[in-house]
Amino acid sequence: MLNSPFVKHAIRLSTKVVICWIVVNLSTYGWQPLFVKQEYKASYDVNIINNLHSTVKILSQDIGVRNVMLPGHLNHAATYIVKSLQSLGYTVVEQEYRPYGRRVKNIIAFTGDNIPPESIIVGAHYDTCMTPGADDNASGVAGLLELARQLKGVTLKTPIVFVAFVNEEPPFFTTNAMGSYVFAKYLKKYKKTVKAAVILEMLGYYNEDFSSQRYLPLLGPFFPNQANFVAVVGNFPSANVVINLVEGMSKGADFPVRSIVAPSFLPGVYFSDQWSFWKTGYPAVMVTDTAFLRYKHYHKRTDTIEKLNFIKMCYVIQGLREGVETLSNEK
Repeated sequence: MLNSPFVKHAIRLSTKVVICWIVVNLSTYGWQPLFVKQEYKASYDVNIINNLHSTVKILSQDIGVRNVMLPGHLNHAATYIVKSLQSLGYTVVEQEYRPYGRRVKNIIAFTGDNIPPESIIVGAHYDTCMTPGADDNASGVAGLLELARQLKGVTLKTPIVFVAFVNEEPPFFTTNAMGSYVFAKYLKKYKKTVKAAVILEMLGYYNEDFSSQRYLPLLGPFFPNQANFVAVVGNFPSANVVINLVEGMSKGADFPVRSIVAPSFLPGVYFSDQWSFWKTGYPAVMVTDTAFLRYKHYHKRTDTIEKLNFIKMCYVIQGLREGVETLSNEK
């Protein structure tokens, strides 16, 4: 019986399936390097750390869940963001719309009287998936507000528009009701040029432990084993934006930055507001700590402030300031 051709074929096939499963599974872990602790030589700014911590605390702890199911909380968060940007001297506009009969708004900040004809967009969503959302995405909003603070008054070739988006999370994700899609369609309608959109999506969680970083299948051999870096993700039409942003970030702070340029349809690659800009024909990238690929509290009620590393977030913001300036001054 065991010597029959059918049984031998089944055994060979089963063996190949098992080997393939092992290889694919192992390839979801980072292979490079095999445990090297990251050392940081640059100094960090205590004021930036305090600003980041304050924003994350207010959004995730004082306000908590920020979702259309709790409109009071969502509006409270929006009011905080509006006042923060106004206090920095920006013109702030609230772009209201009504998905499923519920009034929501994007918050748009710029210098001058109107959104400029050409700009760089720096964006982050402020809603959550019925969680406190410390990393997802109070950390991104904190980064947005700190970059707005750092870049206020800086002379740039291409002006920057800062936008806090509503409705990135389900059930709105990848639908026309996403705040970023509503905003991107507005830009397209009024023939505004977007040199680049930089989307801040979860910036706060880092881990030096062995095999703390996962990847999509087959990508692991090409990327770090530890979750001690920030990633810049773009699609093929946005490749130059990825290159220039990473170059600037690497100059701005002694913090590891990894990048990937991949097809827009790959899971994980389009998982934030950059999707909206790609859909409307604008170049965009996502800056992220890689979310669920390293953070076990993703979309859980345990996504709370004590999980975040504000010193490393500070390094990321210092790098992003230089990166955004690089994009702005690029011809």
